[in-house]
Amino acid sequence: MSTERTPIDWRAAGIETELGWSLQAMYAGFSRTAAGAVAGVPGGARGYQVLVAVTTEPPTSQLALGQRLGIDKNAMTSVVDALEARGLAARRPDPQDRRKSQVIATDAGRALLETARMSLRTVEATLMRDLSADEQTQLRQLLARVALGAGDTEACTT
Repeated sequence: MSTERTPIDWRAAGIETELGWSLQAMYAGFSRTAAGAVAGVPGGARGYQVLVAVTTEPPTSQLALGQRLGIDKNAMTSVVDALEARGLAARRPDPQDRRKSQVIATDAGRALLETARMSLRTVEATLMRDLSADEQTQLRQLLARVALGAGDTEACTT
């Protein structure tokens, strides 16, 4: 697979060699097509992220979940309310501190997540069609590593 649509002249240092441009172009392409894949999830992409987190990570508070996902607390409340209203997630008292609530997925939430995840994988496969399966895995791994460290960075000014 790994054939480039347009050869990139890395020595010319054109726009396609800029990380910011590449990330923005990739995200724009993803956003245009991914919205439809998660349209059935209340809260769209945010709702999808919440469902992924509450099905794959230990139960946590709504506040901690929002901080982990980068969703402000007002938006997080709206997303969890919408998921709860559709029976996809529930709030339950934290066994360690009953003043807090944990957000958990319901069986219906897990089922919807599986459907949305399959749709997103189709979108991702189309977006990364010029990469081999190994390259796609490597890109995912590298981006995840960068994303996990991105919160630790300070604004750079000269």
